[in-house]
Amino acid sequence: MVLLTIDFNNMHQVLRDLYLEMMPLCSDMIGVAKGVAGLGALFYVAYRVWQALSRAEPVDVFPLLRPFALGLCIMFFPTIVLGTINAVMSPVVKGCHTVMEGQIQDVEALQTERDNLEYDARVREGKEWLVNDEVYEEKFSELGIRQIGTMVSMWWEHTWYSIKLWFRQLISDFFELLFNAAALSIDTIRTFFLIVLSVLGPIAFAISVFDGFQGTLVQWLARYISVYLWLPISDLLGVMLASIQTLVLQSEMEMIRDPLSVTPS
Repeated sequence: MVLLTIDFNNMHQVLRDLYLEMMPLCSDMIGVAKGVAGLGALFYVAYRVWQALSRAEPVDVFPLLRPFALGLCIMFFPTIVLGTINAVMSPVVKGCHTVMEGQIQDVEALQTERDNLEYDARVREGKEWLVNDEVYEEKFSELGIRQIGTMVSMWWEHTWYSIKLWFRQLISDFFELLFNAAALSIDTIRTFFLIVLSVLGPIAFAISVFDGFQGTLVQWLARYISVYLWLPISDLLGVMLASIQTLVLQSEMEMIRDPLSVTPS
């Protein structure tokens, strides 16, 4: 499964590169968004100034700065908005992925230790030939024709043990492939939604200038952050599955260390 893992890692890198290449599309929407935001700012400021004058009240300048702040965000959207959000959320993504890689390395170390313990257990039982093909070939060649029953029994036991190891590895590879495919699918959908949200982000900021549409900005931010966290969530799922596998391996190792228990095949 090493080659499959490398291919999946390359696909994840391709998706990250695709996201960066699509970011210039935001510039095409910034011009439209600036026009919509300018019209919204005109109505926003005019309404509040007229409202204050009609009531003979002083004009509160601070709330009038909101459209101008949104205008600055629109003008420098890729840097101020997307750059800030990605810089804040990127350590979360990298941290979760690092935790998953560390957990997988622990599982691989436990698997190696478990195999070594099983090998030692077979040696203590006098069945080193069951886990060592060279010893099996040597011992099998030493048996004469008069020991045909022993030869058949040894051949069947060694073959059955190899089949069980092959089937166990097949199941492990299948679920590893299934998890990598699911993670890649999640990352693909995540990248698509991030590109759409990034391209339409300036329009969302521009619409939020108008009265009654202030929630558009909050909804865009919430949606972008939630979609951005899809990949860390899949990594956390991988951590959980690796933890379960770790507990299973530890349980098997305890059984192997116990001389009174039956060594798992």
